[in-house]
Amino acid sequence: MSKSIIITGSSSGVGLALGNFFQAKGYLVYGLSRSLPSNTNFKTIVTDITIKSEVKKAICQIEKETDSIDLLINNAARGMVGAIEDAREEEITDLFNLNLISVINMISEVLPIMRKNNTGKIINISSIGSKIGLPFRGIYSASKSSLDIVTEALRYELNNTNIQACTVNLGDVKTNIADSRIKSNVSTPYEIIFKKVYEGINQDVNNGFDPKILAPFLEKLLIQKSKLKPHYYFGSNIQKLSLFIQKVLPQKWFEKIITKYSGM
Repeated sequence: MSKSIIITGSSSGVGLALGNFFQAKGYLVYGLSRSLPSNTNFKTIVTDITIKSEVKKAICQIEKETDSIDLLINNAARGMVGAIEDAREEEITDLFNLNLISVINMISEVLPIMRKNNTGKIINISSIGSKIGLPFRGIYSASKSSLDIVTEALRYELNNTNIQACTVNLGDVKTNIADSRIKSNVSTPYEIIFKKVYEGINQDVNNGFDPKILAPFLEKLLIQKSKLKPHYYFGSNIQKLSLFIQKVLPQKWFEKIITKYSGM
């Protein structure tokens, strides 16, 4: 019987690429998104995953149609740019509701099904930026850093089961993420410097990797027999190298590198 996979945020970008890949490989794919994707063959359940009752309804439907859930990919997320000083409370709340709380809601509904079969894997899509407080992306980085910590705690809680969890921390991906990105109104003290940094952010996304190349890597994690590591890093060499540099360099040197790299 085909393995069953749930992918959140499956209507575009990374989620759509993953859904199409796994469907073409013969997996039973369920996509959860707020809108129906076009040009795809996998099943989509229109769901706002920030609403717990909708998550519960979607998972109940999936459970009726399949005996098990072999893989949950918590992919749905959005970006946020702007100065910490300018961030509005409702923007922060919206970001954390999607990037963190909805992931917890998905896990809480899927885990009982995985536990019943004593098998399953949970892959939370995080960011390399979760490890670095990047300028004008601090709140986004914080949401993903929180996701990393939640995933680490979850691994301990699942120690006595055959259910595993990890994050895959991505670098820049060439998607339409800018379309849904929260952009805080920038106040005068930051106006000039933010413009430079924001241009660099968009350029990095445009030069990012094709989301299609991520899918085979996630399939390897699904089928591998050995225990999943807590975190996997997937991005450009320079982005992955930054994590090593952060560990070995004095903090003031590392901050100078990030300042220069960011265009400040």
